[in-house]
Amino acid sequence: AFDRIPSTCRMDLQTAIQETQCALNLVLNNKFSQALDLLKPWWKDSMYHALGYSSILVMQATMTFEHKDIQTAMATIKEALQTCQRFRKRNSVVGSLSSLISKQSNLQEEEMHAELCYAECLLQKATLTFVQDENMISFIKGGIKIRTSYQIYKDCQNVLSVAQDTAGSSSPFQQFEGGVKLGIGSFNLMLSLLPQRILRLLEFIGFSGNRSFGLSQLREGAANQSLRSILCVLTLLFYHTFVSLILGTGEGNLVEAEALLEPYQEKYPKGSIILFYSARIATLRGNFEKVYDCSHGVGARPTPIQ
Repeated sequence: AFDRIPSTCRMDLQTAIQETQCALNLVLNNKFSQALDLLKPWWKDSMYHALGYSSILVMQATMTFEHKDIQTAMATIKEALQTCQRFRKRNSVVGSLSSLISKQSNLQEEEMHAELCYAECLLQKATLTFVQDENMISFIKGGIKIRTSYQIYKDCQNVLSVAQDTAGSSSPFQQFEGGVKLGIGSFNLMLSLLPQRILRLLEFIGFSGNRSFGLSQLREGAANQSLRSILCVLTLLFYHTFVSLILGTGEGNLVEAEALLEPYQEKYPKGSIILFYSARIATLRGNFEKVYDCSHGVGARPTPIQ
């Protein structure tokens, strides 16, 4: 996996996606500072650099819960939203599907991707809103952001279904498709885990929580070979190895989890995120020797005392 692309490349949409993929490779190889350094020069001018840069800082803030990290991440995500906003269609996707897909120009591709990046940044901001201040006002603000993000994903899903035949083979469109499947799949899966009374209320205001549909979307996204494929995989792994067990749904599929993880174990053999899920699956399998290996970066185990 490439960690760097030539700096002389022009920063068009395709190049931005490639460079963000390089940053993601660095993150999965535990090189977080290098990933930030790669994204920082363009994060105020490129929607994908803005998304990637803010995502790393948001991840850091949610892991440390340090006030300084949360403040830094919140300021960054606000800037990232402004960056994405500059690339969005003036009236957004809502009510303008025909004009958005009538011509397959680079500008229209950027508008489609800007919707995805904006929706993902909104979700990150909602997460930080909940973390930053645990009160009813923050809860309402975060809920509104989540609702807006979900509606954008629904609009993007409509674009995807209409434009499938005309643009299905282009690389930017496949990247767009991967993002839609990640968003729609994650929303449907996570909402389906809520109690039925709450789910019926949410469906009344426009949400949907179809578990089988959500899982199918995430599986298709995982097989899409796009920037967001690994995120679909991680979402499925989290569901199979944690959520299904904690909530007692009894639907955790370790065979699928192992199959999803295997190619990334080869690609990122010492990546902390990959090792974490390898250890989790090994724990559920009762393979504690492998758990030891994973916790020590796949190092050799000491010889047992005779």
